[in-house]
Amino acid sequence: MKPLRIALTKGRLEKDTIEALEKIGLDCSAVRAKGRKLILPVGNGEIEVVLSKAADVITYVENGVCDLGVVGKDTIMENGSHFFEILNLGFGRCNFALAGKKGVDFYEGFGTKTIASKYPNVARKYFESRGMDIRVIKIEGSVELAPLLGLSDGIVDIVETGTTLKENGLEVKEYISEISARLIANSASLKLRKKEIEDLAEKLEKVL
Repeated sequence: MKPLRIALTKGRLEKDTIEALEKIGLDCSAVRAKGRKLILPVGNGEIEVVLSKAADVITYVENGVCDLGVVGKDTIMENGSHFFEILNLGFGRCNFALAGKKGVDFYEGFGTKTIASKYPNVARKYFESRGMDIRVIKIEGSVELAPLLGLSDGIVDIVETGTTLKENGLEVKEYISEISARLIANSASLKLRKKEIEDLAEKLEKVL
């Protein structure tokens, strides 16, 4: 049978996932010595790891070229969900938050608020849930610059320690939701390879 293929988000989530796979007894030496390779065997070849960017993990799983994926809840919330979220892996913890200039009441005034974010869909959904109409500007780089330059009233972004906000005269106004890494599965794979996927998820859940 072909290996169970798992797409991993490169970087910190990749490192944490590899540690978890090693805890359940799988040999991940090929991934640890990957060089520039992007598709690597794990264990005795029963699993194959694909290293990619976060949003691409979802694309590969949705289109069935990977059976499983490990991706942050932030990416799931922003990019839709034509797949099954089967396990909260618990690592990569942080929060989505609304932040703005320190000492300024974000909600005062009557005009339409402008929000800058790398996550426009998350921002829109959050304010829709509060019955607020907002203007969203997508920023790819340091989103903290937007309120400092007068481009936006606030930002919706991922906050871990809040240090970057503080150093730039910003503060968290509200926490929107907690985020951590999730194991996701392609819907067809979940039917065709149910036992393999469930066994792997069960083992991971025990060690995490």
